[in-house]
Amino acid sequence: MKITPSSRILKMLGEIEFDEWQCVAELVDNAFDDFTEIMKSGVPWAGGFKVSVSLPSHGAKSHEAKVVIQDTGRGMSYEELELAVRAGWSNNDRFDKLGLFGMGFNVSTARLGRRTRVLTTRAGDPHWIGVEIDLDRIGDDFEAEDISEPKAEPNEHGTKIEISRLHPDRADWLTRNAANLRSTLGRAYSYILDEKGYELWVGGQRVKPKRHCRWGDDRHVIFGGGASSERIPAYIEIDERFEPADACVDCGNWQIPNKGKCEQCEGERLTLRDRRIHGWLGIQRHLHKREYGIDFLRNGRKILQWDKRLFEWSNPNDPQGLVDIEYPVEMAHQGGRIIGEIHLDHVPVTYQKNAFEYGDRSWRAAIDYLRGPGPLQPEKAKRLGYLENPSPLARLFKGYRRNDAGLRYLIPGDGARPIHDTTRRWADLFHRGDAEYQTDQLWWNAVVAHDSQGKKAKLDIAQNNSPVRPDEAAVLDALGIDVSGSRPSPSKPDDDASDSSTAKAPPTKKETAQDRLARYRANSRAMPELSRDFGSPKVGFLQVETRLLKGAQLTDDLGLVTPVLIAQSAGGRATAFIDGDHEVFSKLGVEPADLLLVELATVLKVKAETGLTHAQLVADLRAICLPDHALKADVVAGEARELLTDLRMRMASRVDIDPPRAYQYLSPDELTATENAMIANGQVALTGRLGETSEFLMYVPPLFTVKLLESWPEAFMDGNVFVGPYTSVSAMSARRISLARVVGYLTDIATLVSFDSSDLSPQQLLRTRLSIRLLSDEIASES
Repeated sequence: MKITPSSRILKMLGEIEFDEWQCVAELVDNAFDDFTEIMKSGVPWAGGFKVSVSLPSHGAKSHEAKVVIQDTGRGMSYEELELAVRAGWSNNDRFDKLGLFGMGFNVSTARLGRRTRVLTTRAGDPHWIGVEIDLDRIGDDFEAEDISEPKAEPNEHGTKIEISRLHPDRADWLTRNAANLRSTLGRAYSYILDEKGYELWVGGQRVKPKRHCRWGDDRHVIFGGGASSERIPAYIEIDERFEPADACVDCGNWQIPNKGKCEQCEGERLTLRDRRIHGWLGIQRHLHKREYGIDFLRNGRKILQWDKRLFEWSNPNDPQGLVDIEYPVEMAHQGGRIIGEIHLDHVPVTYQKNAFEYGDRSWRAAIDYLRGPGPLQPEKAKRLGYLENPSPLARLFKGYRRNDAGLRYLIPGDGARPIHDTTRRWADLFHRGDAEYQTDQLWWNAVVAHDSQGKKAKLDIAQNNSPVRPDEAAVLDALGIDVSGSRPSPSKPDDDASDSSTAKAPPTKKETAQDRLARYRANSRAMPELSRDFGSPKVGFLQVETRLLKGAQLTDDLGLVTPVLIAQSAGGRATAFIDGDHEVFSKLGVEPADLLLVELATVLKVKAETGLTHAQLVADLRAICLPDHALKADVVAGEARELLTDLRMRMASRVDIDPPRAYQYLSPDELTATENAMIANGQVALTGRLGETSEFLMYVPPLFTVKLLESWPEAFMDGNVFVGPYTSVSAMSARRISLARVVGYLTDIATLVSFDSSDLSPQQLLRTRLSIRLLSDEIASES
């Protein structure tokens, strides 16, 4: 069989940078392209659509190690095979196929090993035919050895590629990384595996598509209030069609129709093709520092994963300005949760299929549609003269840019704070296929529970702070005095109790332990924020469902009142009931999680028969099982920075009415610090017009926000930024109290952001976390 070019060129192709997974994917692409052609033909296909990848086994000798990729496709004739292995040739349609470049086969095989055997057969062919490409034996005659093998069944069909004499480094990687390869291919081909049902097997295990753990189609938040309120869904479907254009089959260039020749290569093979952006943008159920952003696909394969280009914006009127990262506001904190899958089948990609041609007009048009030409931040857009950004991404940014727990931003919480670590653990279970975590119901329950607990806490505070008229009748009744003031008659002797005029009460059935637990379950609700595996490697684990009891008193097996009760069941499971009305929680300020850990420590100590003390066990349980409750300096500081950044933007929008007035409050050292912050963030041009706009407020020292609030309260109180009254009340004492409350919380937050928080004590971190929570309640709703 004649192949080109010479072995010297083929060896050079092996030096092109392709990761191991990319080499395998190139060969999988060709098989999937064949499957797609079969499906388009509508011909029934026996044997299914399956690609199997065999990897080198551990301990295999170097000369025995090989990689095998086999598919159940149509197979090829001798002439088709000769063209398929010839470098530089491709019969693929560059617009509808995964295998876009003719060099793909040669690069991937030469990159992996020095000898490649390709065997192929069609249904009804008498045997397998093929070719062996040995880079150490092919000469300048371009001839490769023909090979053939007998068929086990006449109806066998497909293609098999065997690569041997593997490059040592790549053989080592493939031997050790079967699981990583499955995971990587599962992400790259998730759409194809999910939508088309093709099978991909690696090392004897089926590759599972890596689906996004996103909120359901019907979830949403409400932005703003009153007549201006807006319903923003957590899932936005994208389907935008542009005017069709001529595409050049030879070079891939797109141009205006009816020009006759390609403007780029002057080729005449032009076809009129649709240009369409489709897919979705949405919100992940959990925050992640790395795994957020948009996946961009071409013909079903992911070219970009977790891409964050849509979150970047540069001012077209300031060519020297740096790129602004608009989401998330605090990159170093908990991360982001805006995600999506966008199909750009008409946009050209690089030969490695790991990037689009970013200079192409089609790519730029797609970005403009998805995120709009202006900033995502409404206040910033207004300051720069842009109209409101109506793009799909801007809507999601507006509705979900903050990470406060509750229904406002669709963040699960425990009544006091977000439970980000817990939701990330739930996401891991989602990806493992755990049935309980496939829908978003568990996340939703935690969102609703957080708000309901928060509202109850505020109601309890309001009731405790308001005078209540004593129930005099109840007090008299407890003293044995009826409401008329006379003492009741003394009890009759026991022998009178048998008077026939007195009816005996029917005997009541004694409540069993099972009946009591069933009653507790019926009068309780699940607490997903405290339901998980509790334990440690030292004592084992217990799978606990925690439930909050309301309106019923909790008693143990001896009939004694208890705030927490653990009911164990078979299989290492238990149900924990917490009496939310018990005074230890409602009056003494103890957290339910604290007493739950105490009870669980007792159970685990008995089960493990360990000598560890209860204190040691509780410490381990809190550190291992309740990371969300830990007072970590970087986490609290991140929450403080995120809230302060949002407040800066809100305050800047109010300062727009008179920027020079705000600017005059800057002291010389604060002005210097502001200029330094602008320069460090690439906003050199802004330093020349300080005070002309409110944009300087984004770079002032954190404590200046406190000074500005104290100096100009009427601009920010009364619902402008904070809900507290100021000009709406006439008494100066009332104004001072309302302002002082907000200033106190803001001072705590700004102080933490201003200095190194790593040396702060737990008490200081707890104070700041409480201030963050309380100040969040003081912020007016956005409109």
